[in-house]
Amino acid sequence: MEIFFNIKKVRFWTMAQKNKQINVLYIDDEKSNLTTFKAAFRRDFNIFLAESADNGFDIMKNNEIHVLLTDQRMPEKTGVEFLSSIIEDFPHTIRILVTGYTDMEALVDAVNKGHIFKYIAKPWDNEKLKEIIEKSYEVYQLHRENQEITERLSEANDQLEFMLRQKLLS
Repeated sequence: MEIFFNIKKVRFWTMAQKNKQINVLYIDDEKSNLTTFKAAFRRDFNIFLAESADNGFDIMKNNEIHVLLTDQRMPEKTGVEFLSSIIEDFPHTIRILVTGYTDMEALVDAVNKGHIFKYIAKPWDNEKLKEIIEKSYEVYQLHRENQEITERLSEANDQLEFMLRQKLLS
């Protein structure tokens, strides 16, 4: 019985360590929202904060961001505009739109143009948001694994084609 509890503790510790490796960027022009977010999740994830889309982009250029959350209504650029602008440069980053307003057009644009994974309403529930970030990271990992498998498959296909050409020429 004592061994079971030790194993359970190790699993819990391992999960906490795993979460700490998740890089999360939150972009919001309201400092109080950034402060609240960091206070809620700094023990669970590696948190990066930005007060504008431009600052967020700079952070993404210099760090591997797994999960990106952005506010919809910001002065220079909306969240949807920012999300759609980063798809080509950061295709695997999981994108989440956060907003305090129910705007159906913004939601449709977020899905169609920004390729969002989730739409979160403010104020958020910390436990639910933590689960969403963890699930987002799982999706991120699956995208990366899929890319690696596709690349290996492409290499294997190239090798097979080369061998077939060699056999046909001999």
